[in-house]
Amino acid sequence: MTTSAGQKVTVDEASATTYRRGTSSISASTIAQGENVVVLGTVNGTTITATQVAVQPTVGGGSAASSAAGVVPFQRGAPSPSKQVGQIPANYTEGSGTIVSGTTANQATVAALAAYPGGVVDRVVKLSNGEYEVHYIGVNWPHHIFVNQDFKVVGAS
Repeated sequence: MTTSAGQKVTVDEASATTYRRGTSSISASTIAQGENVVVLGTVNGTTITATQVAVQPTVGGGSAASSAAGVVPFQRGAPSPSKQVGQIPANYTEGSGTIVSGTTANQATVAALAAYPGGVVDRVVKLSNGEYEVHYIGVNWPHHIFVNQDFKVVGAS
């Protein structure tokens, strides 16, 4: 496979790897060559041992769907001015909330990576309003991606 940043990677399937299209479970054989996917798993060099593979939704002409904020391409080493797009929770304070894991964290991560490919998610936090803040590192912007209870990206900062 080739990442959104153009890096060639190998994806190894584990016995427990799950596959999803939206909220539905699918089999690996239903993923067509050329479809955009988000792979969650353990990275070792350029090999990812997949725990979950999620097919990114498409819109109209077949391009990967993005949030209202749009996809922001990653350029290593290129500083970016601080900015906010979309809806940021009114009483959001960095460092607030409760860290979540499991299926909830995976769903929020898939949504964030579909909208903003190229970075690494190091944690998912449930905020007091019920939305999630996906903490994103390794890119020039965004650092926080906000995902609602329906796992749709609503904002970024």
